[in-house]
Amino acid sequence: MSSLESFLRDEQGATAVEYGLIAALVSVAIITILGTLGNNLVATFQSVADGLSTNSGG
Repeated sequence: MSSLESFLRDEQGATAVEYGLIAALVSVAIITILGTLGNNLVATFQSVADGLSTNSGG
């Protein structure tokens, strides 16, 4: 019976799950930010390329 009580009082597993959830949320935030930043960067380079192609034509 005491081993069952010890198992139920052990909080190390709960702590590991909490850290796992925090890591997952941080990963999702990083992926979202990098995706948005990547799209903005592509748009910026496309704008520069368009500007260079129109100015070098004449």
